[in-house]
Amino acid sequence: MALILGIESSCDETAAALVTHDRRILAHRLAGQEAAHRPFGGVVPEIAARAHVEMAMPLVEAALADAGVTLADVDAIAATAGPGLIGGVMVGLMTGKALAHAAGKPLIAVNHLEGHALSPRLADPDLAFPYMLLLASGGHCQLLLVRGVGDYARLATTIDDAAGEAFDKTAKLLGLGFPGGPAVEAAARMGDPKAVPLPRPLLGTNEPHFSFAGLKSAVLRARDSGRYRAEDIAASFQQAVVDCLIDRTRRQLESHPHITALVVAGGVAANGPIRAALAELAGRQGVAFAAPPLWLCTDNGAMIAWAGAERFALGLTDDMAAPARARWPLDPTAEKARGAGVKA
Repeated sequence: MALILGIESSCDETAAALVTHDRRILAHRLAGQEAAHRPFGGVVPEIAARAHVEMAMPLVEAALADAGVTLADVDAIAATAGPGLIGGVMVGLMTGKALAHAAGKPLIAVNHLEGHALSPRLADPDLAFPYMLLLASGGHCQLLLVRGVGDYARLATTIDDAAGEAFDKTAKLLGLGFPGGPAVEAAARMGDPKAVPLPRPLLGTNEPHFSFAGLKSAVLRARDSGRYRAEDIAASFQQAVVDCLIDRTRRQLESHPHITALVVAGGVAANGPIRAALAELAGRQGVAFAAPPLWLCTDNGAMIAWAGAERFALGLTDDMAAPARARWPLDPTAEKARGAGVKA
């Protein structure tokens, strides 16, 4: 079975992993940057890129040592080539290119979103194409038909902010700490999800897309009113996001009755109430539900290595001219959604 080295550096985690095409994770190393970014309440791109420079090669060397292999034993090298913070993407991709050139190995330039999209198949060997994917992270919120490796149809996207970004900004507004997603979820456990009347943007409309900018603004107004506890605002915000995600996803499931599985991936997929609500929705719609283990939801090297393994098995490799991309949609043919600042 092919052995793939995966390198991830698209945001604030540097990661390296070794994965085989028969789904064995031989090694996985990850270095986070929470302490470096915490004083700023969010990821600072320059700080992130410098940390990737410092950590990329040590993590690759550690992963190889953990697996008890050398670079000569690797069949191909997969590196995130976008989308993401361009400084970090460049560090990881150039590291992958250098290693591939030095060792005479094929290079696979992986779309970070494809890493998330295919990660449930690393955890579940029975998950077959096609399936519907809710991809929710700090930078993206999309519903996609995953018809095969490299074959995606975008059904919906956010017309402004992503769900994960809304979680991060809510945490910052409420002083809950960084990273924002886990902080909001923890605070929400101690709050009342019905205490604060927050909007559900686009809920029940014919619009297929997502919108979270207005919800974020409503959180700011609730905070400034002085009428509510931070825990109640967090719980009400989280419930509003759940309601929006479920409403949009249900709409697409009803429009695509041939789909037999609903899959969620991306950092927001680590949120317990969101996972539970999606699982319940899948049950009501009569489709299977799949989600990666929590550690595979956030950015990691194993998902990049696995996407590389899936592509390598189909003979899909890249040359040294493969570019680093800040934006790289999975479905480049999708019509642009209405609204300014669309994150496709």
